[in-house]
Amino acid sequence: MIGTNKIQVPKIGILKTYERLPQLNPKSVSISRIADRWFISFRFDVEQQQSLKTSIVGVDLGIKVLATLSTGEIFIGAKSYKKYEAKLSRMQWLHRHKIIGSANWKKAQIQIAKLHAKIRNIRSYSLHKLTTLLAKNHGTVVIENLNVSGMMANHKLSKAIADMSFFQFRRQLTYKCELYGSKLVVADRWFPSSKTCSNCGTKKETLSLSERVFSCEHCGFVMDRDLNAAVNLSKVTS
Repeated sequence: MIGTNKIQVPKIGILKTYERLPQLNPKSVSISRIADRWFISFRFDVEQQQSLKTSIVGVDLGIKVLATLSTGEIFIGAKSYKKYEAKLSRMQWLHRHKIIGSANWKKAQIQIAKLHAKIRNIRSYSLHKLTTLLAKNHGTVVIENLNVSGMMANHKLSKAIADMSFFQFRRQLTYKCELYGSKLVVADRWFPSSKTCSNCGTKKETLSLSERVFSCEHCGFVMDRDLNAAVNLSKVTS
């Protein structure tokens, strides 16, 4: 690096950046292009923080809402693809009718790439806010081991599942828990968090997706289905 906003790149030379560069010795540097913009990222070691939090929170992920916490908090999720799906479809349809290689064809490609980047950035920002909140404010975070690839096989729900980006949620939460010194517990894939009563522990034989309220026939306990699952997850310690 040369100064605060210039960097020496092999074979290219000196590049000027819009933002101030970190004055550290990075382990690696990578340059990438998104739409018509170029980005440079640095990888370097940071010290792990020690968490003094002792609270345990269970997190139930879903499609209607991104996450329901055992504390009762609900995070809706960005749903950015759903918001811009019609606009993206229209732009792609217009792009197909342009002459390949023409100036208008290239311009349309950039516009589509920009919209894809916007959708991704909105989703990523929403996930970063949630995962940072969980890792910084709780000593232990318990989540489900979701079979995302199996869930994506359901063509009626695949778009909504992809829009929530469960894989990115777990990836971000994993490294942030390590960074902030909190513990991440992943419950067994077959743990019946939704079918078990969080009050008495009785397990239901069946529970359809249309049942949004959990009602226990044994003790009469009634609670929102997702909140009940999150409370059950918070009881999983390892």
